[in-house]
Amino acid sequence: MGTLYLVRHGQASFGAADYDNLSELGHRQAVRLGEYWRERGMRFDAVITGTLKRHKQTWEGIAQGLGLSRDDVLPWPGLNEYDSEAVIATVHQGKLEKPDSPEMYRHHFRLLRDGLGAWMQGRTAPVGMPSYVDFLAGVTTALDHVRERHHGAKVLVVSSGGPISTAVGHVLGTSAETTIELNLRIRNSSVTEFAFTPKRHMLVTYNTLPHLDGPAYEDWVTYS
Repeated sequence: MGTLYLVRHGQASFGAADYDNLSELGHRQAVRLGEYWRERGMRFDAVITGTLKRHKQTWEGIAQGLGLSRDDVLPWPGLNEYDSEAVIATVHQGKLEKPDSPEMYRHHFRLLRDGLGAWMQGRTAPVGMPSYVDFLAGVTTALDHVRERHHGAKVLVVSSGGPISTAVGHVLGTSAETTIELNLRIRNSSVTEFAFTPKRHMLVTYNTLPHLDGPAYEDWVTYS
């Protein structure tokens, strides 16, 4: 039986002109995860990442913490995140102001929840995005690849909250509403673990932060 570790990217630049970059804290989260694994002798037989900058930067931080470098990482566009602005635009007219208060953050995520539900149910078509059916296929083909090519191995995937929660929802057969809730609670640099055989994946853990356990890392836990 193999083990698949799915890691959400470190904290990105929410509210900035370019979200797709790790913040300083996001980089430290990734390095710390690599250090945690190095302390436990972790080695991966294969590494697969989405193709966004924050995915690549997170893997680089993990590799730094592990004390290794490798150029055999497999890029997988199907592990890229949905466009949250495009999703929100289907249920909200006009551009949202940059969130700068708890209420504005709550408003942003209420709209995102509504937009995701409409997209997943096929009621909207966010500009520049695939249908949800195609988005799901991008995730499930990655899972198929792992089962078919890496039986008995330890595989690392670095992606985003949307694809990871979609993978969990697919494996567990959850409703769209439950998948959305999983998505909106996933934390930066968190680890989700699947066991897998050539036939199926099985959820072991979801959204864990073992590398940030302890008072020294209380302020390192983030969601965006």
